[in-house]
Amino acid sequence: MNKLTTLKTYFGYDTFKTGQEELIDNILSGNDSLGIMPTGAGKSICFQLPALLLDGITLVVSPLISLMKDQVNALTQAGVSAAYINSSLTSSQYNRAMQNALDNKYKIIYMAPERLLSGDFISFARSAKIAMLTVDEAHCISQWGQDFRPSYLKISEFLNSLQTRPIVSAFTATATELVRNDIILKLNLNNPFSIITGFDRPNLKFSVKKPKDKFEDLKNYLEDNKSKTGIVYCSTRKTVEEVCERLNQIGFTTKRYHAGLSDIERKNNQEDFQYDKCQIMVATNAFGMGIDKSNVSFVIHYNMPKNMESYYQEVGRAGRDGEPADCILLYSGRDVITNQWFIENTGGNEELDAQTAKAIKEKDRELLKKMTFYCHTSDCLREYILEYFGEKPVNFCGNCSNCDGNFEEIDITLEAQKILSCIKRVDEKYGIKTIIDTLRGSKNEKVLRLRLDNLSTYGVLKETSEKRIRDIINYLVLNSYIEITNDEFPVIKLGILAEEVLFKGKKIKIKLSMQQEKETTKQTRSEKKVVNALNPELFIRLKKLRLFIAEEQKVPAFVVFSDATLTDMCMNLPDNEEDFLQVSGVGMTKLKRYGDKFLKEIAKFVSGEPKAKNTTVTLLNVNSDNEFENFYDYIREEKHNIELTDEPIPVSDFVGRINSLIALKYIKKLSPVSVSNWLIYKGFLTIKTDSEGKNHKAPTSEGLELGICSTSKTGLDGKDYNINLYYKPAQEFLIDNLEDILIYTEKLKVEK
Repeated sequence: MNKLTTLKTYFGYDTFKTGQEELIDNILSGNDSLGIMPTGAGKSICFQLPALLLDGITLVVSPLISLMKDQVNALTQAGVSAAYINSSLTSSQYNRAMQNALDNKYKIIYMAPERLLSGDFISFARSAKIAMLTVDEAHCISQWGQDFRPSYLKISEFLNSLQTRPIVSAFTATATELVRNDIILKLNLNNPFSIITGFDRPNLKFSVKKPKDKFEDLKNYLEDNKSKTGIVYCSTRKTVEEVCERLNQIGFTTKRYHAGLSDIERKNNQEDFQYDKCQIMVATNAFGMGIDKSNVSFVIHYNMPKNMESYYQEVGRAGRDGEPADCILLYSGRDVITNQWFIENTGGNEELDAQTAKAIKEKDRELLKKMTFYCHTSDCLREYILEYFGEKPVNFCGNCSNCDGNFEEIDITLEAQKILSCIKRVDEKYGIKTIIDTLRGSKNEKVLRLRLDNLSTYGVLKETSEKRIRDIINYLVLNSYIEITNDEFPVIKLGILAEEVLFKGKKIKIKLSMQQEKETTKQTRSEKKVVNALNPELFIRLKKLRLFIAEEQKVPAFVVFSDATLTDMCMNLPDNEEDFLQVSGVGMTKLKRYGDKFLKEIAKFVSGEPKAKNTTVTLLNVNSDNEFENFYDYIREEKHNIELTDEPIPVSDFVGRINSLIALKYIKKLSPVSVSNWLIYKGFLTIKTDSEGKNHKAPTSEGLELGICSTSKTGLDGKDYNINLYYKPAQEFLIDNLEDILIYTEKLKVEK
């Protein structure tokens, strides 16, 4: 079997992604290799595929149990014999796995680095034919990386213990030049083939926000994106607990993850997230590598991470299916102080000598400074990230919050002089808040008690907003005009360059936003724009089938098929095994295992919709493709103008508001029945039969959570009847999904 046949048979792809074929060819030629490939670039195939073709066993060193488990599950589903060996196995499971390995039943074995030097494993490795050793998340071996793990240093010792040195390959998503060189040195790679496929992830939109109320900003985003799944990263366990509890209180399905939880709760919460039983995971960076979930639509950092490597690794969990995804960082100055405290107070590693430990702390301070610069730059955020990792991108990406905004270079010399003068006049004794209050002429108790109102700098910036003063102070800190102490109650002091501004006439210019951050509209991206425009019902049906199979086999849904594969099925509507095999992500093993079930589901759909492959949309007097696009452009742009009410209203009232918008440009109307049918289709309403045998529509548990309630009213004939009322969250949900409702309505018309 050659590489292309193997790629299709086991992984379901016809062609290689950028960099994959070069790495595979070099490994198959016996060369050590180093691959730096961003999340979603397919680095696992680069060592899994040659492992199937090499004569012998491939050992994969991996840092996390969850990562090993997911990888082995995916390989097993694809028909590859694989196993993992780590601390999660009982002694009997471990012994069975080792015996199977001795009997050559595995082609790939995932290993925790701590297990490599155990006596029984060394004995096995010396007698077995080890064709390749792969180091996944290879940055963990470098003390200059963001996630240094001393246990990774055991890898070279293990290699030296073998009678015959296997091929060594190493892979990671994020590594600066310093870290890349350290990986080669620590693993003693022999003249390795190295490739960097590029760090850019075009489908990720980067945003930095500085909200007054982080939770309110987070809540607003989540309410505008209720159908999406994502991760909220927090810097401390306490913040995780607070954010998770508050989100649950307002109706979001949220789980928590941090090192202070029991192993059982962490495992259960992670599985709930992987299996789509939980919409949002709120976590510290303990929820790290191994989150191999394809449909993460957003990663929000509630606090700024300590370095760019950690940040880019964490946002890399978004958009793995290639769909647009949001990466939002909610910044505040306090985040810098928190990270500084962690750097100074986190216990050192006992395996490091004092000099090395000191050097690592100095490195961490420098990395924190560069991360903070990212939060304050007014240049392209993508450009900043790519330059950090050694690439030279264009200076306007069009897909980050800075490229979306307008900035102007402004001279802030006078304001800076006033700020520095105030710090000097209070003898460098106070923190940022007290300095700002003094500059703005506050009459709060502390300012008056300390008699700061007697200073010449009191009130000199009273016309300047607190936010603007903070922005300027942050800039002065980043550029060594001001320093912030690392004390429990930090104070600000004059930096080494302060005198140049105060006494030597140095000018300071910065870029500041000239407009308010664009108001978030109720419009959200379609989960699957192409699918929704073609066969939305089929996509839902295939997802339900996938979930049923996944739960039956106790694996995450994406292990069966990714969303991208389901999308391809919806677009191509395969009706035989040969066509099904042409779907991206379908190999021979998955064809045999799942093909019949998915082909039957597609056939059911097609038989009920003969025009599904080539349907002209005629909704609301829209008769051509161009008019179709114009109509939906109009809906997307204007739907946020639909009036919402805090009081619950019947669907007829709400639909009337929608029709008022449509009537401004189009003729026909949407009916309340259409909306109710769509809610039934989505599972928010169901048909119930009362004691008199009459059917009525009632909210399901999901509908109740959404904000739909059922009540009884008396009609003109004196009889009681049921009516559903829609609270504001339900109204917002309908507006968010208005495009999908209209498409579904048209689909039903076409069927009739």
